[in-house]
Amino acid sequence: MLQRARSWIEGTYERLLRREIGDTPTHVAIIQDGNRRYAREHGADAPEGHRAGASTTEQVLEWCGDLGIEELTLYAFSTENFDRPDEELEPLFDLLAEKLREFADADRSHEEGVRIHAIGAVDRLPTRVRRAVEYAERRTAANDGFRLNVAIAYGGRNELLTAARDVATDVASGSLAPDEVDVREVESRLYREPVRDVDLIVRTGGDERTSNFLPWHANGNEAAVYFCAPYWPEFSRVDFLRAVRTYESREESWQRARTDRAAALVRAVAEGEVVEARAVARRLRDHLSRGEAADLPAELSSRDPESAE
Repeated sequence: MLQRARSWIEGTYERLLRREIGDTPTHVAIIQDGNRRYAREHGADAPEGHRAGASTTEQVLEWCGDLGIEELTLYAFSTENFDRPDEELEPLFDLLAEKLREFADADRSHEEGVRIHAIGAVDRLPTRVRRAVEYAERRTAANDGFRLNVAIAYGGRNELLTAARDVATDVASGSLAPDEVDVREVESRLYREPVRDVDLIVRTGGDERTSNFLPWHANGNEAAVYFCAPYWPEFSRVDFLRAVRTYESREESWQRARTDRAAALVRAVAEGEVVEARAVARRLRDHLSRGEAADLPAELSSRDPESAE
C-alpha cells in the first residue's frame, strides 16, 4: 500500500513538472557520477555499479527524445580514470565496448535517427573499445535525428591545451596568421569532431563541481548547471525534469534581465538625444531673431539642456 501511494505521488509530481516545462535545452551534458558508491552501498563490486548505471543511460536517451532535446553528451570515462586499478578498468572497458555496439545496432536507435560520436583521446583506449567506437560511429553515421556524444578518455583542460599548442605551432611556422585565430579555428582543433554549445550540465552523486567537463562548450556558453544527490543508477525521470526546469528558470531570468537592460539602454539613449537636441536648439536660438526662435518646438525651446533630468 505504501509503495503504491509513493508511486502515485511520484507520478503526479512528474506530470506536474512536465506541465511546468516549456522551452527545453538543445544540448544537455551529464556527468554520470556515483556508480561505484552505489555498488558499495549495495554490497557489490564497482563493475556492477557501472552496469546499473548503463541502464539509467538508456532511460535518459528516451527522456531526451520525449522532451525534444537534440543532443546529449555523456561523461563516460575521463583521462583521470586511467589511474584506477585494472580489476575495475577491464570490466568497465568491456562494458563500454558492449554498450556502444549494442546501442549502434538497436532498432530504436535507427528509428529515431541517433548518431553516435565519441569525443576524447580515443587512441589511448584499448583496442576493443577503439573498434567499438569506430563501429558505432560508422553504423550510425547516416542518422541525423539525435546526436549522442560519448566523452570517453576525455579531459577538458587537456583538450584546450592541445588546441592551444596546435595553434601556436602553426602560427610559429607561418602556416597560420595570428589574426586568423578565431573561435572557429580553435574549435576545429578540439577533440575529433566539434559539438555544439552546451545549454545544461547535470551532475549526479552529490558533488557540486563540473570536473573539467566541456569547458569550451559549456563555460563559453555560460551553461546552466544542476547538481543532485542521487547516484547515477538511481537518477530518475523526476530528477531529469527538475534539471530541465532549472535550465528554463535560468533562461527566463536571463530573458527578463536582458529585456530590462535593453529598456534601460533605450531610455538612456533617448534621454541623451533629448539633451543633445535641446543643447543644439539653445545654440540655434541664440543666433535667431525673437520671432524665428518662437517657431521652435516648445519642448526644445522652453528648457535648458541642463534641466532635462
